[in-house]
Amino acid sequence: MSQPIIDAWIQHPTPDFLREPMFASLLRWMGMTEPPDAIPPEMTLMALDAAGIGRALVSAWVGPQGALLSNEAVAELVSAHPDRLSGVCSVDLRRPMDAVRTLRRWVGEGFVGVRVLPWLWELPPDHRLYYPVYAACVEAGVPFCLQVGHTGPLMPSGYGRPIPHLEQVAIDFPELVIVGGHIGAPWTEEMVFLARKFENVYIDTSAYRPSRYPTALVDFMKGRGRSKVLFGSNYPMLPPALCLGDLAGLGLDDEATRLFLHDNAARVFGLEGTT
Repeated sequence: MSQPIIDAWIQHPTPDFLREPMFASLLRWMGMTEPPDAIPPEMTLMALDAAGIGRALVSAWVGPQGALLSNEAVAELVSAHPDRLSGVCSVDLRRPMDAVRTLRRWVGEGFVGVRVLPWLWELPPDHRLYYPVYAACVEAGVPFCLQVGHTGPLMPSGYGRPIPHLEQVAIDFPELVIVGGHIGAPWTEEMVFLARKFENVYIDTSAYRPSRYPTALVDFMKGRGRSKVLFGSNYPMLPPALCLGDLAGLGLDDEATRLFLHDNAARVFGLEGTT
């Protein structure tokens, strides 16, 4: 595919990360009984190459149990492959000022956003512990990324329901750029509603192949929402090539395709001029 592509959500996992008990369901879906003993960066780059992806946003993971994928590990990976990868940091919500300082540090070192997973913390995004992070995102000029919709891991899904939780955040922080990953299913229509209603709310399609996009999302991408949806894979849970394989079946025009695969992410994450 000659069209430049940015993947808005990947992880470079470690064996210990994949061995977390909550990921048992994901390993089962991937047909993996036991994670490999080592996962070299070249494996992730090969997956991106197979899909024709020029740049991917690599996420750190921090939860109540500490760093599952550390900001330092992401920084090392990005530093080794700056032409292919950009970092997305994560923070410890329990220590609000440390979270703000962490965000500022990594944005200062070139990270392009912050990601926090409500289901991992078992706290909805309108909980008070997030609010210092939102203010710091606005101040730093970077998006706040989160998972919306049901969970694949063995954790509760309700924290990912867009309305009322994420709607309240968008009301309280109109300047905050919010990227809701995993399309919000089974509440995708709620997520589309928020992206329509709020100028700075976006959707990324990570964890879904195009043939599984709900009709409401596809219609949004074809019409007035063509500037509000970003491509993502959620690698390694899904191979990026699989997430692009049936894209033609959506019936997007050339402009909508270009915006979806590259331009929206480039604008939202400040990556203009990258491929």
